[in-house]
Amino acid sequence: MNTRARQDQLIRHLRRNGLTTIGTLARTVGASRRTVLRDLSCLRDEGYLIHSEPGPGGGLLLDPQAARSGPRLSVSEVFALIVTVSAMQIARDVPFADMADSGLAKIEKGLSPDQLRDLRALLEGLHVGRLSPLQDLSDRGAMDPALLPCFETAFLDRQPLTFDYRDAKGRVTRRMAEPQAMLILPPLWYLVGWDRERGDFRHFRMDRIARPEIAPGPPFRRRRVPFEKDVCPFTALESRP
Repeated sequence: MNTRARQDQLIRHLRRNGLTTIGTLARTVGASRRTVLRDLSCLRDEGYLIHSEPGPGGGLLLDPQAARSGPRLSVSEVFALIVTVSAMQIARDVPFADMADSGLAKIEKGLSPDQLRDLRALLEGLHVGRLSPLQDLSDRGAMDPALLPCFETAFLDRQPLTFDYRDAKGRVTRRMAEPQAMLILPPLWYLVGWDRERGDFRHFRMDRIARPEIAPGPPFRRRRVPFEKDVCPFTALESRP
């Protein structure tokens, strides 16, 4: 679990459980007491008021009023929420999807002009299609939580990504690609990138990517990705009834 995901889990635990202890938090996130103390210090620096109650029966308590005015969501977090809510709406049998969409609209209103510009760019680079029924999903794993924010930076700043990639046979190689788009074939997500070494587009399953990093250098140029006919831009889904 990376630092941001661990700190988010700490805040969720504090918000949901009220008074708690360092030991309980350490067990919850699977980290040492020293790591948890360092994370709490960072969260306090971000504006969260986390009170320490000394003595028997004491512990840590998150001030609920401070949490309401806490940090705003990042562009990649809003992007992930939009995709998730849209998937719920497409399913049509998921309750409260419309209510979730209404809540998301309120979040989007709080974005700055620069964040809104970046969010639109990400959504314009997102495409959706249908997965072949012959696709083997037996080895599907969890996506590296660092990948989405790393993709955001690489895509918006047009910087190549380097990452470890595990192919269908389990072989792991270090790859470099210029992120041109993201493709969702539920339940699989793909990073569509221009592979400089092979001089062609490649689709990388995002659950097979690990240790993503930005490769510094001059910005790469945008390329038009030749998607199949059954793949459509994500933004086209918004116009469907």
